[in-house]
Amino acid sequence: MSFGQQGGPQSQWDPWKPQSQQQPWDGDATGSPDWAALAEASETRNKRRRLLFIGGGALATLAVGTAVAMMVVSAGGSDDASNKPASSLPAATDIPSGSGTAAPSFAPTSAPPPLDPKDFVASKSKDTAPFGPDILYPGTQLTMGSTIYKKGPTADTKSCAAAAKGTLPKILNDNACTRLVRVTYTQGGIAVTVGVAVFDTEAAAIKAKGQSDKQSIVASLAGQDVKAFCNSAVCRSTTNSYGRYAYFTIAGFTNGKDVTSKDTAVFATGDDLAEFTFRQIRRRGEAQASAAANR
Repeated sequence: MSFGQQGGPQSQWDPWKPQSQQQPWDGDATGSPDWAALAEASETRNKRRRLLFIGGGALATLAVGTAVAMMVVSAGGSDDASNKPASSLPAATDIPSGSGTAAPSFAPTSAPPPLDPKDFVASKSKDTAPFGPDILYPGTQLTMGSTIYKKGPTADTKSCAAAAKGTLPKILNDNACTRLVRVTYTQGGIAVTVGVAVFDTEAAAIKAKGQSDKQSIVASLAGQDVKAFCNSAVCRSTTNSYGRYAYFTIAGFTNGKDVTSKDTAVFATGDDLAEFTFRQIRRRGEAQASAAANR
């Protein structure tokens, strides 16, 4: 009895379908299986498994993400600020700084203004340092620029009018001059006498300077190898003041010759000694101001 194929179409067997029937081997005449059909069926099953695995993983990831999102929302539910619109949040100026400590503040301080040197030579009450011709004009010579002047005789008197000529004696008396010191310097054949009149106040010195004219002359001082000069000859004179001091110069030739506008060396001599006198009075004020500041 032979087993032949049954009539009618054969059902396709699929192991993943419950109702499918196993397909009989369709071998060749020798009875070997159809390996190509088996390989195709196996590849179909593997693809289905991969699709199921990927789909399941995606569902699992989605479930975990959903759970985490629900936990975040639940945890943030107690923060009222997160549910408020931006307009209801505190302004930036209302939020305290992160440092938690204020920057240190210091009370403003200011250094006292420097003392004015002129104040210490402007009145008798402050100008208390020693004074005299050898203090104001120290040494035996004076160098101004490239010119060297030799120091000659000095004089110091409380009778200011006695050491003045022309209109100057009355001016000194009217403004209460208390002292007048003089010194003479020479250079070549030129001599110059500087007279410094001392007053109690700066106002008196300024007034004496303003009242002086071309006839207000300090008396020239001779001696110590300095011949008499400017007693009868024409000489050049200057007047100025600083603080409570008014100072006067008279310069001329020691041989008695008149000074003219062409005698620039005589003019330079008088200007040099006037400049040096100004510097010395100013230094006097600076020294006293410095001493007062260090006390």
